[in-house]
Amino acid sequence: MQSNSATPTPAVPATARRARSRLRWTIITLSGLGLTIAYLDRSALSVASTYMQDELGFDQTTKGILLSSFFWTYAIFQLPSGWLLDRFGPRVIYPIAVVWWSLWTAATALAHGVGTLLVTRLGLGMGEAPVQPANVKVVATWFPRRERALASSLFDTGQQVGVALSVPVVTALIAAFGWRAAFVVIGVAGMAWVVGWWMIYRSPREHPRISQAELDYIEGGDAAVPETGPRMRWVELLRYPTIWGLVLGYICRSATGAFFLTWYPSYLVEDRGFTILELGVFGSIPALLAVGATVAGGAFSDWLVRRGVPIGRARKLPIITGMLLASTITLTIFVDGNLAVMVLLSISNCAHSFAGAAILSLPAEVAPAPSVVGSVAGFQNFGSQIGNIISPILIGFFLTMSGNSYTGPMIFAGVMAILGTLIYGFMVRVRPLNETIPAESRG
Repeated sequence: MQSNSATPTPAVPATARRARSRLRWTIITLSGLGLTIAYLDRSALSVASTYMQDELGFDQTTKGILLSSFFWTYAIFQLPSGWLLDRFGPRVIYPIAVVWWSLWTAATALAHGVGTLLVTRLGLGMGEAPVQPANVKVVATWFPRRERALASSLFDTGQQVGVALSVPVVTALIAAFGWRAAFVVIGVAGMAWVVGWWMIYRSPREHPRISQAELDYIEGGDAAVPETGPRMRWVELLRYPTIWGLVLGYICRSATGAFFLTWYPSYLVEDRGFTILELGVFGSIPALLAVGATVAGGAFSDWLVRRGVPIGRARKLPIITGMLLASTITLTIFVDGNLAVMVLLSISNCAHSFAGAAILSLPAEVAPAPSVVGSVAGFQNFGSQIGNIISPILIGFFLTMSGNSYTGPMIFAGVMAILGTLIYGFMVRVRPLNETIPAESRG
């Protein structure tokens, strides 16, 4: 494990603290709400698919492909999304993305077969591609280093809230109106968010409501980075092993977490015998608990930074601890009771989430130039989507080949968590890339 020295945190006078506005926390809350809507949209099919299969006529293998298909375009468009965010900023790109994905979510209600359902998932993936790089860019722009992991954890709770809401909300809508209505309602929610974002979001120096004290705090020691400036080509970024570590590490983390985004509702209904009512009541427990774990991971990492722990260690400790504990998902194959299963799934999902904020803060820590934070985040999130693509397809294949046994999927998820631990521990250097040695320069 490697890390760089901690940068001293300059003292902030008490008078400046009292005069300082807290606009940055409003901004990050709005970012998190955008992510909540994104995850609600993408998770809706996971909940609804069990009730769509008979009408649209697809088996478990096809279901795995459909659950994976969202991530095909989501992965491809990560890289151009990062570049667009570095070029035009989150104020412009984020709302355009939300409008696009909201339209495709609502269009899912028109699906009449596997082909049309596949098209809507691909369109949804294109639209949601900028969401995580945009939020990372917002954190890098609005927060100094001492608050980045906590800020990242706050927007990342949107992921868990969205997944948690998808179970009761979509289930209730299906029970009351049918599965088609569910996609229309959550598509409309995204349009409302766009209005709020366009009215509120600006960069710090352009925002009319920010106080000078808060602006000075943001731009003080370990300053947040501007949204524009000199750029670095993608090919130059790929010279550094840390970039590949960010990609590979996130592939592993997402391969584990994708179970909760895709097959988790089906697992509870088909393997554990949950009724639709039990799914709606108990199914959201792991995601709700993970909200607290996400914030705890970010707060812990920033607390270490403020205590003078080297930045590499402060970011890696929650990542490695969380990834190792996430492998407990494999233990579900050894227990029979549903209570024990839900406890293990909650531990795994909480641990997975505990690592999230520190991982999301890494692009701002390693970016070699302020204006490429979005591009580095795009590379990292590209890796995330490769894991999301692989995982549901393999789970569907395992289920088909084993007669619907979840032993293979649970072992796969645990092994990927352990592999991710090793990659983050030994391959990722948490320091600006221009302070490390490019791969081709190594002897």
